[in-house]
Amino acid sequence: MKKFQTILYYCYSPIANAEQFAATHLIFCKSLNLVGRIIVADEGLNGTVSGATADVEAYMAAIHADERFAKTEFKIDEVDEPSFLKMHCRYKDEIVHSGLKDPNIINPNQRTGKHLEPVEFQKMIKEEDVIILDVRSNYEHNLGRFKNAITLDIENFRDFPEQINELAKYKDKKVLTYCTGGIKCEKASALLLHHGFNDVYQLHGGIIKYGKEAGGEDFDGKCYVFDNRIAVDVNSVNPSIVSTCYSCGIVTPKMINCANPECNEHITQCDACGEELQGCCSVPCTTHPRKRPYDGTGYYVKVPQPVNTASK
Repeated sequence: MKKFQTILYYCYSPIANAEQFAATHLIFCKSLNLVGRIIVADEGLNGTVSGATADVEAYMAAIHADERFAKTEFKIDEVDEPSFLKMHCRYKDEIVHSGLKDPNIINPNQRTGKHLEPVEFQKMIKEEDVIILDVRSNYEHNLGRFKNAITLDIENFRDFPEQINELAKYKDKKVLTYCTGGIKCEKASALLLHHGFNDVYQLHGGIIKYGKEAGGEDFDGKCYVFDNRIAVDVNSVNPSIVSTCYSCGIVTPKMINCANPECNEHITQCDACGEELQGCCSVPCTTHPRKRPYDGTGYYVKVPQPVNTASK
């Protein structure tokens, strides 16, 4: 049994004085020796937290003991070491940046797509007249995606609303949305319904839960995660690799950040090109004066920032 756990979770639940809550919550997390990244907003919590198993379990118990977050579901991974180096807990406008902040239009606590448990989703994606819609960003679905999924050319989730007109031709079909852990689908599916889509569903718990409960069947490639693991395996039934090296085009499952911090592009890159380009996406980036040393992982800890107070 591994000594550490990494948990992924979110909860849409109103938080009064959310900025102060973020500062207090950071202190609490540090008292448990946890590391990770938590976003706090007036609308709820979104976090990935890592630490010793007993400490993570204590954290989950504390979250569930707060009636505002009692419904929170945790996706739990056993890991060899903590998945972060620092603990960050910050206040922001939204727990996932979408630009969809009008509660009269988008309110995940009132209206979203129908939640499908992984086994239900697994069956439904095989039906005719079903559209599987990936609501994640380019670098995420380039690394891995469901077979026959429609992917969107978006750099960030906040670009999703601009795609509604492009998706209008699917209004009369069953639209099955999915993302990493479910949080983006809460708003994406609600927006689709608002714009007149008739039959909208979402994968409850996202790709991560699907991998654990349905074996990840028909998910090709790896799943991008927002910690120093970068990518995790999902499919234990019929796995395949779909991503190719950004630099030379050969098949590779490896995802990195460009070593030039002013570029920081998320790309898939094979080890050979990584060595040749020193972890950069292009030759010009190799000459940047702030280029970070490449250690073969392509993961870089962000420049330290104050973490004992919440910041917008």
